[in-house]
Amino acid sequence: MTNSELNIQIPNAEAVIAALALEPHMEGGFYRRTFQSDLHAMVEINGGQRHLMTSIYYLLTKDSPIGHFHLNQSDIVHYYHLGNPIQYRLIFPDGTLNTVVMGSDVIAGQCLQLHVPGGVWKASQLMNGLAEYGLISEAVSPGFDFADMELGDRQQLREQFPEHAELFGKLTQG
Repeated sequence: MTNSELNIQIPNAEAVIAALALEPHMEGGFYRRTFQSDLHAMVEINGGQRHLMTSIYYLLTKDSPIGHFHLNQSDIVHYYHLGNPIQYRLIFPDGTLNTVVMGSDVIAGQCLQLHVPGGVWKASQLMNGLAEYGLISEAVSPGFDFADMELGDRQQLREQFPEHAELFGKLTQG
């Protein structure tokens, strides 16, 4: 059976953005912080004090289909929710490239959860499907702070990882 035969209504991206009160994110897509661990003591890291954990919604749309390469200092666990699959490109400090697809088709190897260690460059890209968006959540520990995130510079990444130069041309802001 198809979605139309089941009479399943797929909301459009604007409706999801409004329903979840999402805002544009500097790396691409849309987000909103949904949790920070206020009931626990802050943890001390090199960059200062951080919440023990934070969580966000993150949405890619057909109009903003790329989460550009960036590096976070904290570990992140991604949780797929709905919409189209999202392809992740992960570049580890030794230059190893892993490609992972988050989505609901677990039989085809898509993942519902993805762990990205701190210090790994990552980019995401919306794949084709029935919806015009893909929605995930991210849990970050120690908690996310923009001071701990670095947006990828195309030229610097090409110099550091020349074997992935073509990928940086597609998945960096400049």
